[in-house]
Amino acid sequence: MTVLPGVRDHDGMDTRFVGIPEVGEAPAVAVVVDVMRAFTVAAWAFARGAEKIVLAGSLDEALALKERDPARVALKDGPLTPGFDLVNSPGLLRSADLAGRTVVQKTTAGTVGALAVRDASLVLCAGFVVAEATARVLRARAPEHVTFVVTGEDGRADEDLACARYIARRAAGHDADAAGFLGRAAESRAATELVQGVRQGVHPDDVALCLELDRFPFAMVAAPEDSLMVLRPCAVPRP
Repeated sequence: MTVLPGVRDHDGMDTRFVGIPEVGEAPAVAVVVDVMRAFTVAAWAFARGAEKIVLAGSLDEALALKERDPARVALKDGPLTPGFDLVNSPGLLRSADLAGRTVVQKTTAGTVGALAVRDASLVLCAGFVVAEATARVLRARAPEHVTFVVTGEDGRADEDLACARYIARRAAGHDADAAGFLGRAAESRAATELVQGVRQGVHPDDVALCLELDRFPFAMVAAPEDSLMVLRPCAVPRP
């Protein structure tokens, strides 16, 4: 597990919230938020034993990476299709045995957002399930500027905005009533579409699993490795 050392106490942080098209020049520190469902799924993958997650830029790349090493586990949005092993659903993934495996993940928004900031000095990928752990990493690092990449709906997704703003408040050392942020996420377009079955590759528990605040004690850090963008769990500094 990656360990990020603390740098200094947090006493203020300039934050911006942008959609993927607005990222522009690589930020110094980026928090890429995809609540429903990419980074909830990623956190569950690590909880189920995955060693690392390769964030693929396209479905073709994901399939090529799987073909290069058949031991890898490939997952995508939507229904299961030939060449892929899993779909981007926490409810469907939570019983998978991924011990020691490398997962290749390609999603509509989350992986795209992480790749858009691959040149940042620190890239954290987050959802509500790792919110406090992510905030603690930011408090320990105490960066002057943090860019929150709101991946859904070109930066307008209520669930991602709510999570990003909640993490930002916690990173700044402020108390935050999680219920309001979670409620906003629960009423989002993404949550409604998942509940109503508009999206494919869905488990009935997906929304509830995406809204489990601080389900996991680790943060998730993405960084380039051998030309690939690789996500790993990160040990969190003590409070």
